[in-house]
Amino acid sequence: MRREEYAGPVALRAMQSLASRVFPQAGWRHSGDLAWAAASAVSAPDATPTAVWSTGDTTVAWGWLESPEELTIQVDPAYPDLAGEVLAWAQRATDAARLSVTIGAHETHLTSALAAHGFVQGNDKPFFACLSRPLTDLPPLYTLPEGYRIRPQRDAADVIERAAVHRAVWNSPHITAERHAAMREVWPYRSEFDLVAFSPEGKAVAYCQGWYDEVSGVGLFEPVGTAAEHRRRGLSRAVGAALLHAFAAAGGGLATVSPRGDAGYLIPKLVYESLGFQTMSRTRTYTKAFRRSGTPAGN
Repeated sequence: MRREEYAGPVALRAMQSLASRVFPQAGWRHSGDLAWAAASAVSAPDATPTAVWSTGDTTVAWGWLESPEELTIQVDPAYPDLAGEVLAWAQRATDAARLSVTIGAHETHLTSALAAHGFVQGNDKPFFACLSRPLTDLPPLYTLPEGYRIRPQRDAADVIERAAVHRAVWNSPHITAERHAAMREVWPYRSEFDLVAFSPEGKAVAYCQGWYDEVSGVGLFEPVGTAAEHRRRGLSRAVGAALLHAFAAAGGGLATVSPRGDAGYLIPKLVYESLGFQTMSRTRTYTKAFRRSGTPAGN
């Protein structure tokens, strides 16, 4: 067994290779979700260390401190004892007063290690619903309002438009055209799954970015959005249905998405359910407070 440590998600492909092998049976982060998280991260790499465990050329576990207080973890169920090693590494690698770990409720091979290391499940945070649907018996391609059209990104002008609508939807000023263009170079991005809805005036007003992992045959929706002034016109559902058909045409067998599942923000989940997605799991967050010098545990 070998462990390698990095400043930032340098070994992203190694991390993704584990997701390709075991998702969604283990883990709730698709390889495309990891690509999106790495490409959209705002923290400096030395503030977001990673560690990867491998046997031979096969990745069997990894941990990523996406922030000093937030650990993302994935462990091959065939190597459950590595969960404790990942947690021990993360606790050494952060100087935060507390550390949170979010896992899928179905990842029972991680819960005993979390308890053994003093992590406590919380109920006070929003959670994500893990939805999926087979890529058979798909919904129809919906008729758009007059003048609207859906197509994949094609050129630099589309990149600028796509980044702009993302900023408008999510108030994310760090998603610039340059950052979005760089993300397009990260596996498993393919432009035919990055669908954009354009208004009659030719402005990008909605999008559904898809990530298709040809290793697992699983496609992911992430991210998805519609500009406020163009909502309630069926655009989110229409672009989502178009992406399902694109995944199926590529040979995919399953589509997944992880919207908020709590009552605070249910509309996206309802849209996905209208496209045939069903809940397969949900996330649970575990937190541990540390006694750091000058900081009492629990503060």
